[in-house]
Amino acid sequence: MFRSLLALLTYATLTACVDRSVTETLPEALRFGTPATVFASTTRAREPDGSYGFRRAEALRYLEMTISIPPNHTAGTLDFSYADPNPKKEFVLADVTEFSGPEGLRSRLKGVDDVVLFVHGYNATQTETAFRAAQLTHDVGVPGTTFIYSWPSQARGTGYAYDLDSMLFARDGLENTIRSLKAMGVKRVIVMAHSMGGALTMEMMRQAELREPGWSKRNIEGVVLISPDLDVDLFRSQMQSIKSLPDPFVVMVSKKDKVLGLSARLRGTSDGQRLGNITDAETLAEFPIKIIDTTAFSNDAESSHFVAATSPALLTLLSSARRVSSTFGPDRPAIDVLAPPSLTNPSGATEIVLTESGATQVTSP
Repeated sequence: MFRSLLALLTYATLTACVDRSVTETLPEALRFGTPATVFASTTRAREPDGSYGFRRAEALRYLEMTISIPPNHTAGTLDFSYADPNPKKEFVLADVTEFSGPEGLRSRLKGVDDVVLFVHGYNATQTETAFRAAQLTHDVGVPGTTFIYSWPSQARGTGYAYDLDSMLFARDGLENTIRSLKAMGVKRVIVMAHSMGGALTMEMMRQAELREPGWSKRNIEGVVLISPDLDVDLFRSQMQSIKSLPDPFVVMVSKKDKVLGLSARLRGTSDGQRLGNITDAETLAEFPIKIIDTTAFSNDAESSHFVAATSPALLTLLSSARRVSSTFGPDRPAIDVLAPPSLTNPSGATEIVLTESGATQVTSP
């Protein structure tokens, strides 16, 4: 336990000296990089200098950001600077447009059928989240429009408790974001949530279901929880409140996730497990979900806590699956390529173990 606390405090000290809420905007970056559009809704308060930090705001704000992806970008990497960015080598924020309300966003999303809504985790800034969403969707080749929900993380190593409260505070904003997207005519919303963002997504769906049973299935066409920092018993309780799940519903896990191991130990969990690093899928057997084990790709990943975005080999595999699925039309998800429906359990959990050779092992707990 002492070592876990020491590791957390050391990380907090190293990151505390950088003001990560301020990121330079450099329009000329687009002379070198590839532009990527990322839309955003946020419950962060707007500061006097125009930045969005950790303070909480009741009202949602909507933005459009243009990200410059460097010309020599390598899949799985995310290089950027908080000051004096180099657009030849780094992700750069090239432009930000703020809308006065959802109506301004409506005109920009007119005719959009698919939105991938990315929900960040603990210790994240708004611009970092936009960079990561742009990197991940670019590397995988995710179709549709990229959108982030930016909730008020303190973006500090010592801010875990603050972020837990902010995550719960942010439930209404996430639900209202999805409601707004559907009201604007977006046909399919896919929620892709990382770490504590997975807990936020589950809490949001649970509260919506208690008010309107069946809401999640009607409004969300797919959920992907990546390395969710979430207690397994709490996840089971949340799932029991959601009678009709979005399909597909995917949980991406890694047994070598060091951050989740630390998170579990700090909570006094004897087996060191969170939902995102479970070693046995049997406890989730009754839920119709897909559990994708990415442990085999941890060694080449830049982050053991975000293998899906930082492993070049896994990104290549996911990109290939996405391309194959697209040849069969928009209604066939890439998960069907990794695990054909004939091998999956339609009424319970299916565990899909990915290997570096590209083969998959599909079992039903």
